[in-house]
Amino acid sequence: MTPATAVRAAPAAGAADPGSADVATAGDTPSGGGKPREPGPVAARLHTASVRGHSMLQSVAQRWRRSLQFRTVVATMLLTSVSFVAVGGFLSNQIAGALYDQRFDQFSAEATEELTRSKAVFKESSATDRDTTSRLVLDSVEALVSLDTDAPRHAILVPISGDVLIPTTVSQNGVTAGMLPQDLQEAVADGPDIHWAPMQIPVTESGATDAPGIAFGTQVQLPPDQASYALYVYYDLSAMQSTLDDIHRVLWLAGVLLLLVIGAIAWYVTRSVVRPVSHAASVSEKLAAGQLQERMEVSGEDEVARLGVSFNHMAGSLQDQITQLAQLSQMQQRFVSDVSHELRTPLTTVRMAAEVLHDARAEFNPVNKRSAEILFDQVERFQALLADLLEISRFDAGAAVLEAESVDIVQLVQHAIEGAGPLAERLGSDVTIVSQETRCIVDADARRIDRILRNLIVNALEHGEAKPMEVHIASSPEAVAVAVRDHGIGMTTLQASRAFDRFWRADPARARTTGGSGLGLSIAMEDAHLHNAWLEAWGRPGEGACFRLTLPRTQGTELTSSPLALPPPTLPPVGGREPERTLGRSEGE
Repeated sequence: MTPATAVRAAPAAGAADPGSADVATAGDTPSGGGKPREPGPVAARLHTASVRGHSMLQSVAQRWRRSLQFRTVVATMLLTSVSFVAVGGFLSNQIAGALYDQRFDQFSAEATEELTRSKAVFKESSATDRDTTSRLVLDSVEALVSLDTDAPRHAILVPISGDVLIPTTVSQNGVTAGMLPQDLQEAVADGPDIHWAPMQIPVTESGATDAPGIAFGTQVQLPPDQASYALYVYYDLSAMQSTLDDIHRVLWLAGVLLLLVIGAIAWYVTRSVVRPVSHAASVSEKLAAGQLQERMEVSGEDEVARLGVSFNHMAGSLQDQITQLAQLSQMQQRFVSDVSHELRTPLTTVRMAAEVLHDARAEFNPVNKRSAEILFDQVERFQALLADLLEISRFDAGAAVLEAESVDIVQLVQHAIEGAGPLAERLGSDVTIVSQETRCIVDADARRIDRILRNLIVNALEHGEAKPMEVHIASSPEAVAVAVRDHGIGMTTLQASRAFDRFWRADPARARTTGGSGLGLSIAMEDAHLHNAWLEAWGRPGEGACFRLTLPRTQGTELTSSPLALPPPTLPPVGGREPERTLGRSEGE
């Protein structure tokens, strides 16, 4: 017998498409007037759902960024899900392939045998009339039925062409010739071989989908005229499909349960690792906030426990050192404050005596006259140093108060330059104001701003090497800036970064022509702190230095930029290069 040959044919599936209908809301009905339409209840619910969904996404995104445990668990579950889908799909294909391949060989052998036997019965039949042939066909078709197996077998006889003596005969209600694959029908009509193709068998139960099946067919000749008919045997594979669906459900259920178990395991494992780290981060934040007594809880002897012990040891050591430094700082501040106050009374007496001797120096001999002048000058320096120490002690004690009022920066600059006039004349340096402003009003403490400007100008004169210096003034709607630029010995990057340190001098061995205390720029920085201002330094060796003060026009305003560059752009670059810039901003930046 000719073996069964496969026919490429797509399964005939019938599925009813659900009808679509437009949904109208109360707010969608057009109105004849010009009044705006109010959103309907459906639109309002959609908007609320959208807002809640967006808020939920933001919450999840924030949790993803801030929680290592959440990221680990979610990533583990996602990767596990992908693995389950891949493995489940592979197993499903393997199980389905093995199941259908095994049963197909069985069905093919049975169908070939039954169709061959039926073809022989029709060929050897001695029927001479239509009634006898009809009974023969009915008996043969019913003989092909087998309902006791997992895949029930049915048969159908279909006329191919010519005069139809015997109508379509079927062994199962509901199946028609039109449900047979068209490719299979064409292949059977072309020759006597046995062919097969998949098909869909209708299911009469309400809500059930069509069952899968497989059909085998061949061409037979019926007596007495040997008319050509197509005889088909088809198998109902719904039981096999149900078994496969059960296997799929078991795989899905096992996958979901295993995913939950793996997620719980990942959560527990990451929690045991992340929790000590989170606790360490919390304790570190409290330590940074000044709660030096905070410590980590230590349990066990593993790596995390050793980390906790080391962390607590480090925290204890830091607490001891910070406490010692704080005590030393308080002792130093109190010492400076007490000594400064205690020295005021004897210094006043010494100053009065020095003034008497200085006024009477004309009556002394040259040696005593010079001694009286030196005594008077040194007492002046001592008194200035004492005043600076008292001011620093007030800043350290938090007793400095800002008395802000509307002041004109241009007038304060002119007043500071006039106050430094004698020093400029003695050093032979010219001071020039470079500005297009004639009036710049800001909310500031005039006394403190005048002190900042005097310190900057005197410092520039002392280091300017008798070269001209400029004071630049510029303003913007938010800020006013003053830059003092000299062209003297300049500063290095390191020196500019330490210019505002207390008692620090770039060259301690340099002769102090004006007797500076080393506290002027420190006091200027503290005054800038009170104004929430910027005080910055720039320098370059041999090319001079520049100090820039940037004040907000209104107190309480945060600065974002300065109206002046550092150094001011009116100065040409040195050697064709942009100068280095070293900033020493105040905390108000």
